[in-house]
Amino acid sequence: MKLDTTYMRYLNQDDWKVLQAVERGSFNHEVVPTKLIAQLAHLKSGMGNTNKAISDLAKINLISRLRNASYDGYRITYNGFDYVALKTIHQHGNIEELEHTIGVGKESDIYSCKTKEGEKRVLKIHRLGRVSFRTVRNKRDYLKIGKGGSWMYLSKLAAQKEYEFMSILYHNNFDVPKPFDCSRHQVLMERINGFPMKQLYEYKEVEKLYSELMKFIVKLGNQGLIHCDYNEYNIMIVDNKDEDLPKSDKRFVVIDFPQCISIEHPDAEFYFKRDVDCVRRFFKRRFKYSPKKVDNSMLDEEGFGTGFKYGYPVFNRDIKRVGDLDIQVKASGYKRKLNNEDLELQGAVKSMNVEDDEWDSEGEDSEESENESDVDYAEWDSEEEEEEISEEDNVDSDEENERIIEALSSGVGNLKMDALGNYILEE
Repeated sequence: MKLDTTYMRYLNQDDWKVLQAVERGSFNHEVVPTKLIAQLAHLKSGMGNTNKAISDLAKINLISRLRNASYDGYRITYNGFDYVALKTIHQHGNIEELEHTIGVGKESDIYSCKTKEGEKRVLKIHRLGRVSFRTVRNKRDYLKIGKGGSWMYLSKLAAQKEYEFMSILYHNNFDVPKPFDCSRHQVLMERINGFPMKQLYEYKEVEKLYSELMKFIVKLGNQGLIHCDYNEYNIMIVDNKDEDLPKSDKRFVVIDFPQCISIEHPDAEFYFKRDVDCVRRFFKRRFKYSPKKVDNSMLDEEGFGTGFKYGYPVFNRDIKRVGDLDIQVKASGYKRKLNNEDLELQGAVKSMNVEDDEWDSEGEDSEESENESDVDYAEWDSEEEEEEISEEDNVDSDEENERIIEALSSGVGNLKMDALGNYILEE
């Protein structure tokens, strides 16, 4: 679902009240009865103007009527959900102009936007359930729990979690974007003056960058959190080339946090090791840089890689809790009792982690792909021996996912939506 703001300027006050009424009614109704919409909208002109607003909103696909429903009613569409979220952020004074699309991903869309003062920012719109909905629906039991059946609801939870994670990490001096606002499934954040590490082919201080990336993982773990998707797509390299953006003295910035878990999670060591492996794999493949596991000739343990004792962090050896950020943000696996919303989002996050470990929206060029396919790394050895990284297959086996993303970017005509607002391709 692409963000289409064509009709926003034409909506009047009654239209907005009715749209928000449908949204509120959706909290406990799959289809919101027309009479309830009128009660929630509180229009002074009564049912007449309510029906007119409903008709106008349905014509531009902000709300829709469910076929074969046992009563007359409507539900909000993803377009309508986009509108009420964007309207709220605009009313907060945090966004004035929506610009171009920066990227279309598996679970979100990224847009460039501006404030009234001309400051560039990034709007991230979460869209859980976009890809392979039929497969996901059959495999993910959490969809059967209460409101978990609504992808809009789960997208809202993911956005709220990401905003919480970014806020607390930013205020604890982690290299993450500054968060500005969150409404429904949308998060507004700082625009980074740089590019994804995926696009990095040359770097003057490869060893230093490697060490700092590993130290970030350990610092995060010591505060009780594991990123769970720490790879070249979610690490932004700061280059300060965009003159319209403020300069930064940071080397990199880490993004994408809704899947973070606690170090108390049963699978914490697995996800920690996977984050470490992603960085090691990238540096070995791209820069032919693969430091030894242990260099006993070195005593410095303040970093990782060449010149330090350890080549990379290990969960049981290097993680020593000094903070409780996982408890403060109620990360998945933390030791307090989870409420229903936490459990539902935890299920969504777990399924995303299992679905695939790496997302390649553009893919490597053909020459690099051929080179990578020839590499055959060994399995991990014992603790006493140097470990090698198992090269994962970069080819996405799910062709439908790629076709959907291509259709989202190019507007292919056979891209349709199911009843819950998720994408499918007609054969």
